[in-house]
Amino acid sequence: MNIFKTPEGYLFSNKALLYLFIPLLIEMSLEFFVGLADSIMVASLGEAAISGVSLVDFLMQLLIFSFSALATGGAVIAGQYLGDKKPDNARDASNQLVWFSAISSAVFMVIVILLRSLFIGVLFGHIEADVWTNADIYLTIVALSIPFIAIYNAGAALFRTTNNASLPMKVMAFCDILNVIGNAFCIYYLGWGVEGVAIPTVLSRLLSALIILHFVLDENYELHIKRTLRHKFDWKVLTNVLNVGIPYGIENGLFQLGRILVLSIVSTFGTMAIAANSVGYSIGIFSVLPGFAINLGLTAVISRCVGANDYEQAKYYNKKIILIVFISHIIINVAIFVLLPFILEVYQLSSQTAAMTTEMVIWHGIFAVIIWPIAFTLPSTFRGAGDSKSVMYISLAVMFTCRIALSYVIADWMGVGVFGTWIAMFIDWYVRAAIYVYRYFSGKWMEYRAV
Repeated sequence: MNIFKTPEGYLFSNKALLYLFIPLLIEMSLEFFVGLADSIMVASLGEAAISGVSLVDFLMQLLIFSFSALATGGAVIAGQYLGDKKPDNARDASNQLVWFSAISSAVFMVIVILLRSLFIGVLFGHIEADVWTNADIYLTIVALSIPFIAIYNAGAALFRTTNNASLPMKVMAFCDILNVIGNAFCIYYLGWGVEGVAIPTVLSRLLSALIILHFVLDENYELHIKRTLRHKFDWKVLTNVLNVGIPYGIENGLFQLGRILVLSIVSTFGTMAIAANSVGYSIGIFSVLPGFAINLGLTAVISRCVGANDYEQAKYYNKKIILIVFISHIIINVAIFVLLPFILEVYQLSSQTAAMTTEMVIWHGIFAVIIWPIAFTLPSTFRGAGDSKSVMYISLAVMFTCRIALSYVIADWMGVGVFGTWIAMFIDWYVRAAIYVYRYFSGKWMEYRAV
């Protein structure tokens, strides 16, 4: 079968895939660039402010990942119902997702606000008083946006399921621009402190939630939800949603924990190693950015194929989209390699630190092309099929045995230094890729159709 020419009658043409993936890539790129702009503006408030904000942002990222995973679970179930030509069931699943996301996130919001001092103390330990004050102020305000994050993620996931990724992209782009303008106005014109970052962030997230809700409530939309303030949970449908969403959320949360444990090793190698590792990671995110964006679309594509009980289409799109990720990673990493000397000049690193960073970025880029698509795109196919728990078990087992344990062995015990943690990460990729390839060809992932 010609992988580049879509067979007649298949669910997604090349044009449809392009319309799905490009908006996702733009939306994710905007998110990173807005974060960069925010950090630059916060830096003007002093070290205590940027420290407090960055610590709270870590906690908020955990919550964002959790609700994004929940939205993925709902989208998978809705997509499988659509593939099975059961639009009423798909709309019911959408309704359950949005309501559960709204209610559970409101509960989280109350818990975070009431226990914010406990969260700051437990997560960040003994920090200086001015950092604590800034973190407390920032967390109190941005916690109000937790329900808006959950609602937007739920709505955006539903639109991607119906192959309309451009709408969430436009909504997020509009709100991101307003967020940056609001931050600049409050900080530079009004002279506010961390409130100048927090308040525009909450307002932009509120706006994004209201806009996405407006479109999800439109009865002309294929996965519209009911216009009512009364809701009764269908626990059978909701259980299917959570069976996909919760394992993915746990996987994302513990992955962030793994990053912290690795960073604790890196911190023992001195300031130069910390700086090189930080810059290398910042650049490395962009080297796999296309893959992260495309993976969101792949889950939606596979869920539709599995819902139609057409695993030949699922296999076809799996191969095709992994190939797209390979090609995308080649293009972006070649660009990064060419621009790397200029990028490092912006950071104004010492020659030794720049050399360490260059080594990290080059090897990361090479493995981002060779093995990353198998290690991280293939499991998106499993999630789309409803096989989310096995991905969680494999991911966590490999992370703790390879990424974390081998970081101690190679970086510390073998004396390789900070680059040893990167070697451990590459080994992690190879091991999980090998396990996922075995699972794919075993066909076990095809036994988890959720509807």
